[in-house]
Amino acid sequence: MDLDLSDPLASYRDRFIIEDDLVYLDGNSLGRVPIDAMERIRDVVEDQWAHELVLGWDHWLHSGTRIGDLLAPLIGASKGEVAICDQTSINLFKLASASLEASGRTNIVTDVGNFPSDRYVLESIATAAGGRLILAAEDPTARELAALLDDDVGLVSLSHVAYRSGAMADGAEITKLVHGHGALMLWDLAHSVGSVHVHLGEWEADLAVGCTYKYLNAGPGAPGFLYVRRDLHEKLEQPITGWFGHADQFGFTEKWEAARDVRRFLVGTPPIVSMAGVEVGIALTTEAGIDALRTKSTMLTALFIEAAKSLSSHGIEIVTPLGPSQRGSHVTIRHDSAFQIATALRKRGVIPDFRAPDLIRFGFAPLYTTFAETIRAAEILREILELRTYDALPATRKGVT
Repeated sequence: MDLDLSDPLASYRDRFIIEDDLVYLDGNSLGRVPIDAMERIRDVVEDQWAHELVLGWDHWLHSGTRIGDLLAPLIGASKGEVAICDQTSINLFKLASASLEASGRTNIVTDVGNFPSDRYVLESIATAAGGRLILAAEDPTARELAALLDDDVGLVSLSHVAYRSGAMADGAEITKLVHGHGALMLWDLAHSVGSVHVHLGEWEADLAVGCTYKYLNAGPGAPGFLYVRRDLHEKLEQPITGWFGHADQFGFTEKWEAARDVRRFLVGTPPIVSMAGVEVGIALTTEAGIDALRTKSTMLTALFIEAAKSLSSHGIEIVTPLGPSQRGSHVTIRHDSAFQIATALRKRGVIPDFRAPDLIRFGFAPLYTTFAETIRAAEILREILELRTYDALPATRKGVT
C-alpha cells in the first residue's frame, strides 16, 4: 500500500528473518530475529569462544557497561549510567531494595495494573522493610498518585508504558511529583525502549530497569538493563554483592568493597553470547532513529485503532488510550472470548498475544511491521468476529499465551 511505499523505515524489514505468510504482531513480547544478530552470535561462538577461549575475557569483561553506554542515548541517559546485566526482575530487586533502604522509609507505591513480577518483587521488599506495597489505580495519573504519597513512602515504581493497556505515563510530571514528596522514582521501561521517546535525564529520574528482547530484538532470555542516575551511585548499596560489582574484581580480596560507579550494581558473569544479540539490537534501533520509529509506531497503532473502532458491535472494547501521546506501541482490545479469538487469529496466521482474563494485545514493532500487515490483521479479526469461528475453539488456556 502507499504508506509502505513511502515508509522511510521499510528497508529495515529486510534485515530480519521474515515469513511472508505470517503477520507477527507480538514484538512487544519477543522481537523478530535480526540477520546481523545471527551473524554476530556465530562470530562469538565460532571465532571468539572457539579460538580465544578464556583469553576472550580480555575484551568481554566490560561488555555490560560498554553496551550500556550504547543504550544510554535511547533512554535519555548519559554514559556511565546504564549497565546491561541480569534480568528485569533481578535488576528491579537490586535497585528497589537499595533505594528503599537509602530512603529510610518503609513503603513502596506501584499500580494495580503493573506487571505482576514487578509487584511480587516490590511487595517482598516492602514487607522485609516492615512496610507495605501500596497499590494505585491502574495507569494512575499524577493526581491519583499524589493522594497516596506520605512520609512513609520511599519509592514509587511504575511502568512507563503499561504492559496491559499500552498506556504511556507522563514521566516528567510523575517524577517531579514523587521527588516533591521526598521519595525516589523507578521506571520500568520494558515496553518503552526502542519504541517511544524516553528522557530519563530530563525527567531527573532516579532509577530505571528494562528488557532487551522486545523492541530491541535481542533474543529470548537476553539480559536486561538498569539505569542509576550518576549522583546516586555511591549513595545506594545494592543487596546482591557479587564479584563483578567489586572495586577490584581481580584482587580477590576477602572484604567487599563496592565499585564507585554503575559497576557496583553488577553481580555475576555476563552472558556473552546473548550480549551479542543485545548489541546488534541497540545498533539497529540507533541507526533507524527513535524519532522515525516513534512516528511509524504512532501511525501503525492509529491505523489499527481506527479499524478496531468499527468492531464494537461484536463486543470489542479498545483498552488502549486513543491519544497518540498517551500510548506506546501496542494496542489492547477486550472481549469476553479473548482467548478463543486470539487462538483463531493464530490459526489464520496472525500472532498477537492473550493476557488474562479478557485482553488481546497487538504489538507494532516499527522496524519490521508493515502497514499492509496491520490492515490484514484487522481484516482477519473482523472475519473471525463476524463468522464467530472462535466459538468452536477451546476456552481453556494451556502453556504460553
